[in-house]
Amino acid sequence: MDAETLMTTPMDPLRFIVGGLIPQGLHILAGAPKIGKSWLALWICLQAAKGEPVWGFETRKCEVLYLCLEDSFARIQSRLFEITDEAPANLHFAIMSDAIGNGLEVQIENFLKEHTGTGLIVIDTLQKVRKTVSSNANPYATDYDDINALKQIADKHKLAMVLVHHLRKSADSDPLNMISGTTGIAGGADSSFILQKDKRTENTAALLCTGRDIESRELFLGFNKDTFLWELLQPIETAEQKVDEVIFLLSDFMKSVVVFTGTATELAERLKLFGAAEYLPAVLKKKIMKHMDFLQKNKIAYSDQRSFERREFTLRYDGNDGMTAEHAPTDLPSLPSQPSAEEILPHVAPCPPLCEPLRSGAG
Repeated sequence: MDAETLMTTPMDPLRFIVGGLIPQGLHILAGAPKIGKSWLALWICLQAAKGEPVWGFETRKCEVLYLCLEDSFARIQSRLFEITDEAPANLHFAIMSDAIGNGLEVQIENFLKEHTGTGLIVIDTLQKVRKTVSSNANPYATDYDDINALKQIADKHKLAMVLVHHLRKSADSDPLNMISGTTGIAGGADSSFILQKDKRTENTAALLCTGRDIESRELFLGFNKDTFLWELLQPIETAEQKVDEVIFLLSDFMKSVVVFTGTATELAERLKLFGAAEYLPAVLKKKIMKHMDFLQKNKIAYSDQRSFERREFTLRYDGNDGMTAEHAPTDLPSLPSQPSAEEILPHVAPCPPLCEPLRSGAG
């Protein structure tokens, strides 16, 4: 794809399972052994299955698969008893699986065929699904290949996959360097979440969140021993996404015209007349592509039509829940015209006799 086409082609917005925190793709949740990673992973799975918030982050309700490969069903049940009164049927568990490259990918694909609404898969732990390799193999290449095999599934189905993993014992100024294995693990993943305690005996920890598609942040958590939940100790500071002023102007313009079809140059001219503001066509088109998600939320749809002579597009405002000129029903009866005076007069249809005619004077 050439750069010009890429800049002017609308892409599907990134799908978040936990808004602003866990998008589609492959992610690592790493922490020291017995720090509480599995409690955290189970709770996130439960919240996603219910469609309930994770520390104030909205979730997209979906089917969830949790591979608890270090646990038994009895232990999972015991943990569910502690953190919830009712568990949904769209949260699924498995305690055994094949390894990466030896059947795991097929098992996941088969599950997804049966459960098409799956949005989140958690594998606890990564080490349980790694295949045994030769000592002569390149460790970095092996780590990267394992991560990439699972990432391909996540990308193909536009779901989030979280791999629970361990940290090294040795400390490092960069927490990502503490992820067990080579840098191929963190490098191959889309995001990494590092759960760290200053002291093992403490109930507080910091969750470092960093990735390609999320804002880097540090969440300060406390483990409640009564509810067995990691609770947020400090408010979350979120960066407000700024929408360019021309997008607001475009939204107002579309509400007035409903449909626009033409080139970026023609749209810039129309906006100049509408709002007395001048924009370069290329810049205008770029801003439309950049803020496509905002436009869709404001019921403005985009479609592209290209020919050898023109590169034009259509913007359509659907302010009536689908009842635009394009979607309006065409088989509705037309309204009746004003009746004439003659038509107002009642018409009495002849009725058939209710009884036989009189015969011989007898009724």
